[in-house]
Amino acid sequence: MAIRAPEKEPTPPPSLRAQRPRPNFETWSWFFMRISGLVLLFLALIHFTLTHIMHDVVKTNYNFVAHRWHNLGWRIFDWSLLALALAHGLNGLRLIVDDYVRRPGRRAATKATLYMLTGVLFAYGTMVIFTFPRA
Repeated sequence: MAIRAPEKEPTPPPSLRAQRPRPNFETWSWFFMRISGLVLLFLALIHFTLTHIMHDVVKTNYNFVAHRWHNLGWRIFDWSLLALALAHGLNGLRLIVDDYVRRPGRRAATKATLYMLTGVLFAYGTMVIFTFPRA
């Protein structure tokens, strides 16, 4: 009785081979949520520690903010926290709207409202941070 070597399966043509999918918007959106969540964790912990633990909350007033924002670095830190939190939240809400709002017209209107509200909040927050009078 002769032992035969196992036969090799024929190689499928290139059109049928498993191809790695090209990254699309949803792939980058998924990746952004993971990275921004991690960065936001550290930014929020730093903000919380400095504003609510190392400094007395009762003394957090106009003068405290004016003194802190006298330094451009703190303005950039707070603006980064604002921008990243809004972008992260917008992306998450966009996914929720895609999952739960079934009718295309209502989905488009909901997303338009969401984008407009986020834009207004971002513009208003940016204006407050960068036009705040120096102490």
